[in-house]
Amino acid sequence: MILTPELRSESLIEALPYIQEFRGKTFVIKYGGAAMEDESIVDKFLRDIVFLEAVGINPVLVHGGGKAITARMRAAGLKSEFCNGLRVTDAAAMRIVEETLDGEINPSIVEVIKEFGGQAIGTSGKSVFVARKLPPQSLENGRVVDMGFVGEAVGVDISSVRAALLGQQVPVISPIGADADGVVLNINADVAAAALAAELKATKLIFVSDVPGLMRDPTQKESLFPSVNSAQVASLIKQKVIGGGMIPKVHSALAALRNGVEKIHLIGGQTPHSLLLEIFTNAGIGTEICETEHSHRPQ
Repeated sequence: MILTPELRSESLIEALPYIQEFRGKTFVIKYGGAAMEDESIVDKFLRDIVFLEAVGINPVLVHGGGKAITARMRAAGLKSEFCNGLRVTDAAAMRIVEETLDGEINPSIVEVIKEFGGQAIGTSGKSVFVARKLPPQSLENGRVVDMGFVGEAVGVDISSVRAALLGQQVPVISPIGADADGVVLNINADVAAAALAAELKATKLIFVSDVPGLMRDPTQKESLFPSVNSAQVASLIKQKVIGGGMIPKVHSALAALRNGVEKIHLIGGQTPHSLLLEIFTNAGIGTEICETEHSHRPQ
């Protein structure tokens, strides 16, 4: 499809009020899933990050890396096990997690942002997230699983993030933390991003993943919920419409809303420039979650 000059100008005008509204505001963006595997999609997503910074928005990026970690573990002869949407992480797996996130993925994201004319600085989550080891997790069949070196964020040090934003740099942060004894723990990236967004009192927390948003039927794109409030999300969990790996994501989203984040967005990363489409268009492209109903979107 070739856009006429009129359509191009209308797109810019549609974006204008959002640019004006969000200038100077902070967005925490969690980036993960298959969208991190396709180089062309990665480039478009990171161009979106540079665009946000260029129009005066402060993006803070928390990245995942689950697929790369799984591949590295497989190559090392280690099996990946998940419990309640979280990766069971023994000492050998934790070494791979840290090497992959801090040594490979984080610096590569920073490099691409710089290639597109943006400014970014990579930060290990060890200097941001104060972690506490998760207790053993219970499964529906009664089995209890020791999660190993898996933690939750019980504190957030935003000093390095604030310094980066003041220096007009995009902070790029890995989802790992350290406990009071300096033990490094693997933190679910959704949980880490939500804790950081709450501490920053971010205007938006945006989850970019494999799924386009909350859907009543994952096989039917038209079943996407464009906008829901926290009470509706709780109902969808109870109905088991939301399950699996989406559970920690939406629980983190609801916690962030309760702690001062204004709005949550769930979008699919496979669509080129999904971030810009979600933020700067009236209809959006994914699901927004609000504390109460105040959406501008058509239902």
